[in-house]
Amino acid sequence: MTLQQPQRPADPPVTNLKVLPKKLTFRQVDHIMDDWSASLGVRCNFCHVRDNAANKWDYASDAKPEKEMARHMYKMMVSINKKYFKAGDKDSLGMVKLTSVNCNTCHNGKAKLELTIPKRQGFGPPPGGAPGARPQGAPPAGGAPAGAPPAGAPRQG
Repeated sequence: MTLQQPQRPADPPVTNLKVLPKKLTFRQVDHIMDDWSASLGVRCNFCHVRDNAANKWDYASDAKPEKEMARHMYKMMVSINKKYFKAGDKDSLGMVKLTSVNCNTCHNGKAKLELTIPKRQGFGPPPGGAPGARPQGAPPAGGAPAGAPPAGAPRQG
C-alpha cells in the first residue's frame, strides 16, 4: 500500500523578471523576496500592488516606484561585489554569489537609509587636533617655540 502525497497546486508562473534570472521558479523568487523584505523590514506591499477585485497580488506590475528602485539597488550590489570583491561566480540558480555585500549590509532592516554621522567618543580635540590648530609644542607662525622666553629677556642659568 503506497501513500500518495496530496497534490500541491501548481506555482503561478513568474513574469516580468528584469534583473533576476528568468529561469527561477515562483518558490525561488519568493525565497529571494523574503530575504529582501527582511533586509529592509518591509512587507510585499512595499514594492508590489494587490488586485483587490481579484483578491490576489499583481507581482508583475511595475506600478510602484519602489520596485524599480529595488532593481537598481540589486544591480548596484552585484556591481560592487564583482568590482571590489571579485564575486562574479554564479550559483546553481544563475544568481551572482553574494560573497561580500547584500541588501542587509546597508539597510539593516530599514527601508529608507538616512545619512548619519557617528558621535565622537571621549573628550578633547579630534585626532590631529582642532581644525586650524597648530601641533602641540609648535611655535606660532613666525614666533618662538612654545615655552621659550620672549625675545630680549635675560637668560637664566
